[in-house]
Amino acid sequence: QVHLAESGGGLVQPGDSLRLSCSTSGRTFEGGTLGWFRQAPGKERQYIAAIRFSGNAKYYSSSVKGRFTITRDSATNTVYLQMNTLKPDDTAVYYCAKSSLSLILSEISSTHNYESWGQGTQVTVSS
Repeated sequence: QVHLAESGGGLVQPGDSLRLSCSTSGRTFEGGTLGWFRQAPGKERQYIAAIRFSGNAKYYSSSVKGRFTITRDSATNTVYLQMNTLKPDDTAVYYCAKSSLSLILSEISSTHNYESWGQGTQVTVSS
């Protein structure tokens, strides 16, 4: 069984940075893909970044590419999302999710391809 827990959210001003953490337990780093998603009030859950454990391939949505960086620490079974130059549009609840499969590019953005989800952490960007 896979358990995911996000942390690191908070209230920041535009232009600030935050680093989110996704702590994983269970058989999580033996393969597969971990993704970060976000959901703003009244909107659908949106893919923003993913890392495929095999080969360490990283992917980003166009809305965050160049500002956000996804990394993993195998020693602590933690995946991070470094978020820089935050904007009010980045305000949302951020979720990490795990797929047991090594998803390809066309698959990584669909929530249906991830079996396990964390509870989410709130990020608010406001002046």
